[in-house]
Amino acid sequence: MNFPAIPARIGPAKASGRDLAAWWQAAPLSVVFVLFFLLPLVLILAVSFWDFNEYELLPGFTLKNYFSIFEGCSNMTELCVTLKTYLSTFKFCLLVWLITLGLGFTVSYFLAFHVRSGGMQTVLFVLCTIPFWTSNVIRMIAWVPLLGRNGLVNQILTGLGLVSSPVEWLLFSDFSVVLAFVHLYTMFMIVPIFNSMMRIDRSLLEAASDAGASAWQTLWNVIVPLSRAGIVIGSIFVITLVMGDFVTIGVMGGQQIASVGKIIQVQTSYLQFPLAAANAVILLSLVLMIIWALTRMVDIRKEL
Repeated sequence: MNFPAIPARIGPAKASGRDLAAWWQAAPLSVVFVLFFLLPLVLILAVSFWDFNEYELLPGFTLKNYFSIFEGCSNMTELCVTLKTYLSTFKFCLLVWLITLGLGFTVSYFLAFHVRSGGMQTVLFVLCTIPFWTSNVIRMIAWVPLLGRNGLVNQILTGLGLVSSPVEWLLFSDFSVVLAFVHLYTMFMIVPIFNSMMRIDRSLLEAASDAGASAWQTLWNVIVPLSRAGIVIGSIFVITLVMGDFVTIGVMGGQQIASVGKIIQVQTSYLQFPLAAANAVILLSLVLMIIWALTRMVDIRKEL
């Protein structure tokens, strides 16, 4: 009479050996994570509580830097400089997020569901990455001869008689800043959304069509929910990049538009490192809260 084989139990020694091997495999990445991510954050947090003068940093513990950031914010009749700056930063963040989400979702949808050939999908996807082959600064500067007072766009508009004088707000304005942001960061929205859409089982679309769903109903009730992870990941990329950016706002805003990143950059240039660190801690806290809120919508670990 044959009895079913009973699987042998893994002994404690063998199990502990596997656990030890797993720890050794994770050790290099853990060391890199601690040295290049956690340790700098701890140092920034510590320096934010230091004092300083015109000549040196004074290690210690003081809340003066945080109080100076929100100085004047107790006045309820007028927004203080800090709140105005954060509102300006959030405004750019919201506009860029909405535009990049619309463009990224549209491009991803076209590549995933309307381009049948895998080779053509690859070619078109590579074309989307071509702007990343050059520096961000070069791509921003390329807009100057197009949008300037005597630029190509104004020449076309005046030549066609659409405007009587050159349009001033095309460059060194909120419009040029948002345009540059969209140009720079749309790809960060396209990649995760396209990746999520390529994972969608095409039989689900056929089932929705067989059930009588229209194209818009299929898009809203099937494709959008299944692409939610990619949308959240792309949103995290775009929001974090825009919130901390200071080069784009400085170049395309003509050094006339304020943002939190720009304030931190100016403070570091004046060697006000504790004050800049305090601003960085506040900005990081806000960004982390936004990321936390976004990650509540979907389990990103499944996507990764």
